[in-house]
Amino acid sequence: MIDFEGRVAIVTGAGGGLGRAHAEALARAGARVVVNDIGDGARAVAEAITARGATAVADTTDITDEAAVRAMTAATVERWGRIDILVNNAGILRDRSFGKSDLADFRTVLDVHLMGSVHCTHAVWPHMVDAGYGRIVMTTSVSGIYGNFGQANYGAAKSALVGLMNVLAIEGAPKGIRVNALAPTAATQMTEGLIEPDKAALVTPESISPGVLFLVSEEAPNGVILGAGGGVFAVSRMVESAPVFVPENERTAAGIAARWAAIDNTADPQRYGSAFEQTDRYLRAMPTAPHP
Repeated sequence: MIDFEGRVAIVTGAGGGLGRAHAEALARAGARVVVNDIGDGARAVAEAITARGATAVADTTDITDEAAVRAMTAATVERWGRIDILVNNAGILRDRSFGKSDLADFRTVLDVHLMGSVHCTHAVWPHMVDAGYGRIVMTTSVSGIYGNFGQANYGAAKSALVGLMNVLAIEGAPKGIRVNALAPTAATQMTEGLIEPDKAALVTPESISPGVLFLVSEEAPNGVILGAGGGVFAVSRMVESAPVFVPENERTAAGIAARWAAIDNTADPQRYGSAFEQTDRYLRAMPTAPHP
């Protein structure tokens, strides 16, 4: 059985939707939860949790404000002495086709999704390092992994969070910190009107939260993108085709075109644990390179 007795969690964007479901699930499992959101919802969620006998406090910090995030983190440590879990969930939508995008909106989306997650993660990181333990979730999206019309700003921000997760999973591993990403498919206020009503009833926020609890548990993996929706769970991975060496005398656009079927063949997908693993494989694919 996975429980969180004694653990302290911060969940951003927890005044409704996915964040609320995550905060309530963590509290039911025994965690003490900071319910963060800029609206009135945070207080209502925290009160509902405490009314059921669990422990939660509301926090209305704007996560785009770095100093305020540090103050929220310091207050959490002062109150409960630790921070074990961070669920970066807060987000907004400013959907529009790229050609019609307002770049101020583009920056706002990046500020909330990407920099908001950076601020929160950077603030809790030293506390987790000192404790030798931490669990962090970045909320990405299939729009960032696979793309979606009208969501260039959102997709860019969500894809950036995967890159952040990849690096922090490597840096955090020797310190006892595991960092993963969640790619949820859920009917929330953010997706209202985008999912048909009969299908929206299936992809509830509550159907996704068990995946979050797994990702922030002691048994959590590291550096994984977990897709979740309606009780369905799957892992997304970035893979590469087997490297194809092109001799220098044929290293032209035409030479690449002639080999495109082989270059684009992912029948034997390659997966790397770091950037330098890819570099090493490329070196090995060069027939004239020294092999270690």
